[in-house]
Amino acid sequence: MDIYVVQQGDSLYGIAQRFGVNADDIYESNGLSDIPYLVVGQALVIPSTETIHTVREGDTLWSIARRYGTTVSEIVALNGITNPEALTPGVTLRIPERSQNYGSIEVNGYIEPSTPEREVKIVREAGEYLTFLSPFSYQVQADGSLKSIDDTAMLNAARKLRIAPLLVITNFANGTFDTALIDGILSDTATQDKLIANVLATLKSKNFYGVNIDFERISPQNRQLYNDFLRRITAALHAQKYVVSTALAPKASDVQTGSWHGAHDYAAHGDIVDFVIIMTYEWGWSGGPPYAVAPVDLVEDVIKYAASVIPSNKIMMGMPLYGYDWTLPYRPGNPWARRLSPQDALKLAAEKGAAIQYNAQTQSPTFRYYDTAGVQHEVWFEDARSVRAKLMLVNKYGLRGVSYWLLGLSFPQNWAVLSNMYNIVKVVP
Repeated sequence: MDIYVVQQGDSLYGIAQRFGVNADDIYESNGLSDIPYLVVGQALVIPSTETIHTVREGDTLWSIARRYGTTVSEIVALNGITNPEALTPGVTLRIPERSQNYGSIEVNGYIEPSTPEREVKIVREAGEYLTFLSPFSYQVQADGSLKSIDDTAMLNAARKLRIAPLLVITNFANGTFDTALIDGILSDTATQDKLIANVLATLKSKNFYGVNIDFERISPQNRQLYNDFLRRITAALHAQKYVVSTALAPKASDVQTGSWHGAHDYAAHGDIVDFVIIMTYEWGWSGGPPYAVAPVDLVEDVIKYAASVIPSNKIMMGMPLYGYDWTLPYRPGNPWARRLSPQDALKLAAEKGAAIQYNAQTQSPTFRYYDTAGVQHEVWFEDARSVRAKLMLVNKYGLRGVSYWLLGLSFPQNWAVLSNMYNIVKVVP
């Protein structure tokens, strides 16, 4: 697979001819039926089975093989080379596809309840790429009970595709993560006992594979109480052969203050639970100024720190399947930016005649446009290039895998890049 960035004057047919592939395959792989026309700066995945290399002065088969992650014998066989020592500059060589060269990883996807029909559609579309499915969410109550969701359709669809469901429990209430609620539970072991019993009952009754604990905005002074709770629930669930994971706010050092970060003790979580999901997104968020949602430089700062205190094979890196559309000029108190899928971002750029720029530092695409009222907007989103840049961190740091927020947002290029780079582990027989 290749990634090609559309240039002025390009046509789908011309791009296909350049790569020696069928234009229909590019059209299908990129979901171009949703896009009025190609956009300058748009990243296309090219579903080729090989790459073309033009020999340059000084090239050897060994150097070419090393560059593309293949072997001399494979290049020789594919091109019918009879004299490997004689390479003529300007000659083109076919290079075997570098497919799934980076090994095997686990992949989680969060999904929000909607309608049974839509849920099943979402699970089926992403199913082959998922190890875990995490319905969001079962909300903990002050008395230790759980407020459940109707997840029957999505769970049934997941099991047919060998996807292991995770029970997501949160302290989400009234549109936000409730500090007083979770602080009360962490301060009362009797309530914790009831919560653990209810979690176990739900895991058993709905045949979940394990739990994902997403407690946020815990008072920083309750960091140790949270660690103690994790030890208690992990011991109880491990005794029944369930896996335990937690969701962590992103930070690049052991910050012990702040409502989002202070109570999340990376080292302790790495020691206690089976794996962690680090929410490496929302640098650019709907209520703040325009910026990349998951800038790769800042994502790497978090992953580098995490891997220094948590076994890397316990780390799943968060990946966004969305972008934001902000109104300019940005001022605090502006209407919040609207969320949109990467595919909708491309459609918007095409409709508005905007050229897509690619920010080198953040490794993220962005563009500006004017709406019908003459108001300027700024959009940041994800594309095949930004996905690949972040997925390379999984290989660089030896991570367990990645976790997507949020399934159901159209982004076909993501799945093409993911499956081209990695084999997806299935833990359900």
